[in-house]
Amino acid sequence: MKSVLTTAVASADLAGRFPSSSDLESVQGSLQRAAARMEAAEKLAANYDAVAQEAVDAIYKKFPSGSGRDIDASTQKEKCKRDIVHYLRLINYCLVVGGTGPLDEWGVAGAREVYKALGICAATYITGLTFLRDRGCAPRDLSAQALVEYNTYIDYLINSMA
Repeated sequence: MKSVLTTAVASADLAGRFPSSSDLESVQGSLQRAAARMEAAEKLAANYDAVAQEAVDAIYKKFPSGSGRDIDASTQKEKCKRDIVHYLRLINYCLVVGGTGPLDEWGVAGAREVYKALGICAATYITGLTFLRDRGCAPRDLSAQALVEYNTYIDYLINSMA
């Protein structure tokens, strides 16, 4: 799984050298933000179901008919929530490792093709994720730095879907 730490070490190893000062600076920055990432990861893990439900509610507020596919609305909402929970879990993993590796490996690669094949518009997920990003508030939900870390991965996912 790719993270700042594994990337710095792999880069140095590939070049057959010790990590450079710039490698170590990037690792140091990641370590300095680790407490904020852990705060965000803990809060997300403790509240993921409610967070996912808020995203689903935002999606169905903007897209009342859901995907328009031939399945009942409650099944659509359950599947939508399942997908949002999956993305939140990957964001949680990113917060823990301090890099986008989990999203890159398990969430982004091929997502557009899958949604297109299933007739699902990525805009629905972007709507829910944008709502979650914009809803977050420091210090109500997280400290300012923890919110920045959380939003960084949400933005990364939104941009990868757009």
